[in-house]
Formats: sequence, C-alpha cells, structure tokens
Amino acid sequence: MLDQLSDFYNENPMLVTSAFVLLLTYVYYRIRVVNVPILFCNKNNNLGKLIESLPIVSESYFPTFWCWESRLQSVVVACVRDLRLSRISYSRQMFTFKDGGEVGLDWAHPKDKAEDKETPILLVLPGITGSSQSDYNKALVRVVKAEVGARVCVFNFRGRGGVKVKNPRTYCAANSEDLSEILDFINKTYPKAPVIALGISLGGILLGNYLAEKGESARGKLLAAILISVCFDTFEGTKSLETPGLNRMLNRHLAVTLVNSIKETKEHFDNNKMWNLEQVFSSTTVREFDSRFTSKMFGYKDVMEYYADCRLYDKLGKIKVPTFAINAEDDPFQPEDSIPKTQAESSSHVAILTTKYGGHVGWLEGWIPSGYFWSDRLMSQFLQAAFSNRDLLANDKMVIW
Repeated sequence: MLDQLSDFYNENPMLVTSAFVLLLTYVYYRIRVVNVPILFCNKNNNLGKLIESLPIVSESYFPTFWCWESRLQSVVVACVRDLRLSRISYSRQMFTFKDGGEVGLDWAHPKDKAEDKETPILLVLPGITGSSQSDYNKALVRVVKAEVGARVCVFNFRGRGGVKVKNPRTYCAANSEDLSEILDFINKTYPKAPVIALGISLGGILLGNYLAEKGESARGKLLAAILISVCFDTFEGTKSLETPGLNRMLNRHLAVTLVNSIKETKEHFDNNKMWNLEQVFSSTTVREFDSRFTSKMFGYKDVMEYYADCRLYDKLGKIKVPTFAINAEDDPFQPEDSIPKTQAESSSHVAILTTKYGGHVGWLEGWIPSGYFWSDRLMSQFLQAAFSNRDLLANDKMVIW
C-alpha cells in the first residue's frame, strides 16, 4: 500500500501536493475562519433579547472558502454585486435644505404599497463615496422590499447620486444637520409610519453622531437604528487605512473619488480663502483630503479636532434609540481592538454583533456568490423582528422574554 502511494506521488507530485495544501487550508478554514457571531450588549434589555432571538445570530458564518481575506473580500463583494445585480429603478424626490443645498432622495416602494402611509420606512445613509446605486444598496433595497415589506429611502449626500452641489457645502461624518432635516421631513410626510435608519460606513458614523447629539429627542423620530461596518474610532481607523500595501491602495481610491467630486463642482469652491484647491486636488489619502478641505469647511481648527468630533467610541452612553451595530473584526476601516465591546455591554441602547471575518461591508458567502450575503440575511431578520415588535423597542424597561 505504501509502495503504491509512493509510486502515485512520484508520478503526480503536483497533484498530491496541491491536494494536501487544499486539505490543510480547509481544516484551517473550519477551525479558525468559520465562527458563530458574538453579541456584545446588555442582554437583559429588549434590544439584546430581540437580536438573540434571530436564527442567524446562533448560526456559524461561513465566509466564501476561496475569499475570506478582508481586503480581497471587500473588493470581490462589490464586483460580484455589480455584475449580478442590475440598477434599481427608484422614484427620485428632490429635497432642498434650509441653506439652499439640494439632494436626491431615492424611494423604493413595496409592490402595491406606494400609497400606504403606514408602511414601515428604512432610511439608508450610504458610505463615504456611495449612492443609492452602490453595490451594497442594490442588494439591501431588494431584500427589504421583498422580505420585509418596507419602504426604502436612500439619502444621497450632497454631491452624490448624480445631483451636483448647489452651494459651497458638502457633507461630513460629524455634522448631522442635513440628516435632521431629512428625518423631520419623513416624519411629517409619513407621521404614522415607523422609521428605522441604517448607516453604512461613514453613513453609520454620521447616524451615530446624530443619535448621540440628539439623545432622548431622537426617540420621537426613530424606532431603531442600524450601523453597518461603522468605524467607532476614527483615529485608529485612519491609522489602519494608512498602513502600506492594500489598505493604502483602498485609501487612495477613496481620496481620488472625493477629490474628483470637488473638481466636478469647482466653481462653488474656487474663491474661498479657507482652502487651497490645488492642495486639495493633490490629496492622496482621506486624511489629507479631510485636513485640506472637510475640516476647514465645517469650522474645525485641524483634522485631529474633526476626527475627535467624529469619534463614536466614547459616545455610546449618549445614544437613547435602540441601535444595532455589526462589525467584522478584520475590517481594515475598523481594527478589532478599537470596537467598543465593553461599552456596548453596559449600554442601555446599543448592541454590537461581531464576526471574525467579513471585511468592510462584505460578509461574502457561498462557493459561487449570488450577490446576496450574510449581512443581507441578518438585516432581513432584524428588520422583520423590529417592525413586528415596535412596542418592545419603544419601551425603556428591562424585559425578560
């Protein structure tokens, strides 16, 4: 027998070696990569109990076997969704802010519910350079319409979604004035509809800061909030993105996109002495762009003061709306050791669910990915449970189910 195996190896050394490496990789994958998500929250309150009741939370997450590395997964997820999911046909509503700025609100209505004023609403805040047609939104909107039966409104930030800025103002992660106006508008238009806001990456930082700033008053606007792949510590997240290699490449891509958005509407920013546009246009990292442009636009003395104001890490205690955050511990935008797990465990209204792998807005799964992934399934289950248990989420009292 051993002689036969030896002969087979001598005749097919590459095949045997490849099979052995594949076997070792699969063993490592099952032992180290496949894991059950971990929930950090006050498990005696309604939010914690609601999340624990979701079937997906007690199941192992199986990242795609050939693509679990964080940066690779984050890129492949976007490519798969762009290839497999077509553009969504939204109903666009132009919204004008008090200062004259204008954005597009893209609405997606469930079938036969366009006129129903009580249909639940999911308000989506995209990532730093995202829009309603971003790959993650194309999957999320379809799932919410089909499985949750909710109306979706995607808030394209100023200058995003094909709407050029109308005045010399863009957006930032720490200023929630625009979000306040949008929420007031939605609550006035649909006074009987429960609203959940969902922020992705930078959109999540912006939503988190709104919740911390408004405190109890936000409870009258929102039933709950969801933060996906949010960076709780902007200092650590920025440091991680500036690591040489793939992280730095992702950083540069985002910086170039931000720079191009200002170039497209250069006429609004040309004659302002707060910044030097040539320096702004030469930015190769998000920090450089924020230092030369964003922080100056919103009145900060420097980028460090801006990032300190963005930082959610020490603000969880100020949030009084039930808030569910999901993070992958290998997210290059949010290092695992700066996720505020301990703070969530003592928080009255914030729960954080982490997976060992998943990348940034990734959570790829399946040998042949379909375009709908683990995070989409999680959102479907949570939103159905949240909209079906409105009284529980609205109740501050500790309840044991």
